[in-house]
Amino acid sequence: MNNKVTGVNADDSQMRSVKVMVVDDHPFVREGIALLINREPDFCVCCETGDANEVMAINRKCPHDLLILDLSLGDQFSYHLIAELREEFPQLQILVMSMHDEIVYAERVLQAGAQGYVMKQAATDTLLYALREILKGELYVSSKMRTRLLNQLIAGDNKSKASNELSFMETTVLELIGKGMGNTEIAMILNRSVKTVEAHRSNIRRKLDLHSGRDLTKYAIQWFEKQN
Repeated sequence: MNNKVTGVNADDSQMRSVKVMVVDDHPFVREGIALLINREPDFCVCCETGDANEVMAINRKCPHDLLILDLSLGDQFSYHLIAELREEFPQLQILVMSMHDEIVYAERVLQAGAQGYVMKQAATDTLLYALREILKGELYVSSKMRTRLLNQLIAGDNKSKASNELSFMETTVLELIGKGMGNTEIAMILNRSVKTVEAHRSNIRRKLDLHSGRDLTKYAIQWFEKQN
């Protein structure tokens, strides 16, 4: 955990109106985000951490205006953390950053209580724009995702059962199955054993009431195509 002001001196930090916390389990990513944001005259990254368990305590001690949060910390999604933060700190604005495709995950993040979703591959000016939009009270997603959400609203679509039922790793395995990958390839990508992948597949089938591996593959392909 880093509770000191990052990249600015103490006197300068007192003049900045927006206090930001960065939560990511990769130190290099945290430091890069902090350097980028601290170049802006009205932002100050006050605290950084890579530990989800520290986030609540840090914000109680040093209340922030805005939180930049990695979607996946370790092998868990941050959905429950977002919900807890929203309940205890209703004024805290939350922007989720992730390497995971927003088409699959952004809707659930917004429903958990975050105000925006940005892909880590996005340009740096996109991150800054998203932060400023959120601070104005707007939600931020890409134009592609915004169009998708509006179309779903117009059509009256509900979230897929997969989005409701599956854990982070199960959703990731489902996505990879939908891309046509087998157990061995999935295990290599996720740095897990084949036996672990098989356990995830079994859990997915149980939660989605699918009766065979063939049913799972068919469902995964249709689900993935629908997301994209």
